[in-house]
Amino acid sequence: MSLRNKVSLIGRTGKEVEIINFEKGKLAKVSLATSDFYTNALGEKVEETQWHNLVVNGKLADIMEKYVTKGKEIAVEGKIQYRTYEDKEGIKRYSTEIRVDELVLLGAK
Repeated sequence: MSLRNKVSLIGRTGKEVEIINFEKGKLAKVSLATSDFYTNALGEKVEETQWHNLVVNGKLADIMEKYVTKGKEIAVEGKIQYRTYEDKEGIKRYSTEIRVDELVLLGAK
């Protein structure tokens, strides 16, 4: 059995795509909201939203830049990636990102 780091998400972008240009290409970053619903103990339907940080490079970054706007519904597949870094004050920070390998544009927006 092969164990793989793979994630599939469908949701809406929470902001405009941020583009970072490098000598050999570009990187696109955007947040994605996914929602689940459940019924609480009082019988009320409750919506629970999770936010995911997407990181996209290569040709997919070009597609994100051109076609993805705030509120756009998209489907992505990729890998979970954990990073640590120091902020400007020297405090160690942790980041969880989804490195996107596949992108499907959904909806009309």
